[in-house]
Amino acid sequence: MKPVTLVATRLATFDFRRYLIGALLWLPVHVIPLAGGLVLQRVFDGLQGDAGWVLWLCAAFVGVEVARGLMIIIAWTYGVYWWAAAATLLRANALRSLLTARGPAAARLPHSSGESVSRLRDDVADAVDFTDESVSLAGTTLFAAAALAVMASVDPVITLVLVLPMIAIGVLSRVMRQAIGRLHQRARVLGAAVTAYVGEIFGGVLALKTAGAEAAALERLREHNRRRRAAAVKDRLATDLLDAATGTTVEIGIGLVLLLAAPAMRGGEFTVGDLALFTSYIGWLTALPRSIGTMLYRLPQAAVATERLTRLMAPHESAGDLSRGADVWLRGDPPPLPAAPRHGDPLRVLEARGLSALGVRGIDLRVERGTFTVITGAVGSGKTTLVRALLGLLPLDEGAIMWNGTPVEDPGTFLVPGRAAYASQVPRLFSATLRENLLLGLPAGDADLRRALELAAFESDLAAMPDGLDTVVGPRGVRLSGGQVQRATAARALVRDPDLLVVDDLSSALDVETERSLWERISGHGTLLVVSHRQAALERADQIIVLDRGRVAGRGRLGELLESCPEMRRLWSAERIAEAEERTGGGQAGPWG
Repeated sequence: MKPVTLVATRLATFDFRRYLIGALLWLPVHVIPLAGGLVLQRVFDGLQGDAGWVLWLCAAFVGVEVARGLMIIIAWTYGVYWWAAAATLLRANALRSLLTARGPAAARLPHSSGESVSRLRDDVADAVDFTDESVSLAGTTLFAAAALAVMASVDPVITLVLVLPMIAIGVLSRVMRQAIGRLHQRARVLGAAVTAYVGEIFGGVLALKTAGAEAAALERLREHNRRRRAAAVKDRLATDLLDAATGTTVEIGIGLVLLLAAPAMRGGEFTVGDLALFTSYIGWLTALPRSIGTMLYRLPQAAVATERLTRLMAPHESAGDLSRGADVWLRGDPPPLPAAPRHGDPLRVLEARGLSALGVRGIDLRVERGTFTVITGAVGSGKTTLVRALLGLLPLDEGAIMWNGTPVEDPGTFLVPGRAAYASQVPRLFSATLRENLLLGLPAGDADLRRALELAAFESDLAAMPDGLDTVVGPRGVRLSGGQVQRATAARALVRDPDLLVVDDLSSALDVETERSLWERISGHGTLLVVSHRQAALERADQIIVLDRGRVAGRGRLGELLESCPEMRRLWSAERIAEAEERTGGGQAGPWG
């Protein structure tokens, strides 16, 4: 089964009761016009008869249309629930895979946040709309079968001629299918580029203003928009041309009926009521080729959407995992999540042997429980790459990772809280309260938060905030200083009480005294693996690993390395000069950047 067909089938059946009820509500909307046409036939054939009877028939026609309008309202109201549930299912499965599936998510994420938004918004809508259209196709097919049977009983020749334009539209839709798919793919990609660039502009306002690049940024945005607009126009033009060709069958059909019916009416074989019946049904009959055409151009769109969404999934997952059944709560709150189970294998020793990834080669690493290990080196030496590969955030080229002597098959799903917690080099805070940024859903109380903030040397900063833990930090923490953002990120890792705390360049925005206080507090808290070049961290380390161009240049305590490792001596000397200038306000960057 093709991926797009599999996804459509799964979406229709994951909540089959709601899908079936919605379909049964929509079917009368398409079938009721059968009764309207028959009533019109009786009305026009009875115009010269009893006027009272004709008035009753007119009232019946109005009643049929009112009933259809009410059914549309009910069906639409109910159908929204299924549509929202199906879209939520796809988004939840894509996010579940990115957050919890084996393998590094970085390899699957699009190159920009705008592209990610486009996939979770537009591509999900395309996939669900294709499945949703199947209900309309079923309804229009049922109407067409019944209507053609009624019309054939009146005049089979005219009925046969009316079918020919519909067949032509079906063939045209089939021919245009691939072209529509290509145009839709390009429109989606360029639309995502615009979304991504707008996000970059908002994120880099300060850089643009200080560089005087506002005009250049706006011109680039205009160029992105011009390309997106051209692609969107072509995409819309292709689908509108198909819709227009389908709609033309109405006029062609009416013209054929008039041409063929005139001789039959003169001979008394075709009545005015029959003419009213045919012209009434022609408009509704065009819904069938229109639905077929819609399905045919939505099919390549849904295929594009399925392929783009499946690329977010792990390598071992497929379209079946993208659309597999899951509970969706549209009314009321979902049940509370159970607390994460505490793992039963506390850290004794973490080892890496022959680790290679993206420029680092053949790294051996051993971190014992309760120790303070520092990875240091110049800019580009591979420090961040090493810790990210160790945690499974980047794909490994080769090497083995062991926890207490047991091989770790997938570090990305194994080295997670409470085994390990990571404070990254680029802190990520959300436009939410400080409490929400620290917890991120963790069921911890204020006492745990305050303890983590104290370990991160943040208690004085918290006391100065009028709203305390309920202070809104703004997008990416813009209402906090650089040092506060770094220490809040450290507190977020500490509140998870990990066996192994991994921090990357945690103190780069801190003054010397705050930095020393920070290392003094957290160095006695569990096991630390730290990327740093600062004196306070290096002096406290039980083990320092010096990297030089992706390889280990030295290993040991600070005193040993200053005697045996030329690279360490060079880095240490430059860092002492940089920190001395920092104390006196010079602020010159050291060899680490």
